[in-house]
Amino acid sequence: MEPLLTAERPGWDDYYMAIARTVATRSSCIRRRVGALIVVEKAIIATGYNGTPLGVKNCAEGGCPRCASDAPPGAGYDTCVCVHAEQNSIVLAARHGNATNGGVLYATLRPCFGCAKESIQAGLRELVYDEPYEYGAGLEEAYRRLIGESGVRLRQHPAR
Repeated sequence: MEPLLTAERPGWDDYYMAIARTVATRSSCIRRRVGALIVVEKAIIATGYNGTPLGVKNCAEGGCPRCASDAPPGAGYDTCVCVHAEQNSIVLAARHGNATNGGVLYATLRPCFGCAKESIQAGLRELVYDEPYEYGAGLEEAYRRLIGESGVRLRQHPAR
């Protein structure tokens, strides 16, 4: 009997990143949709997407003043009430009693400086991202130093 599989199975990184991309479709952000998930021992323990906190109106409904503004990328975060996808995955893991220590975070966008710090603090050992997000020279250097000193592995998922 011939096997039922007609296509090659995806590798783990491809599999988890495809799921992160699907998670991003749940985002209510009107500027950029980002998805993330945390994997511990090959099991997905939490997913998260960017958007307003639970109980707060979604961005498209006027819930986030920054998203409704014409602030350029990288500006106006002092009025942003949205939670990043990476933050949501970490917080939702905690909310449901799932340990993140030793896990891997998959995100559709390179985690920002704050999310990188939170990922380190959550005990994640690796951050895998799809799309790059670069800072200016000074902050990029601080970002790279933070990642290097923490021992967390940061890598971009191969292009599709």
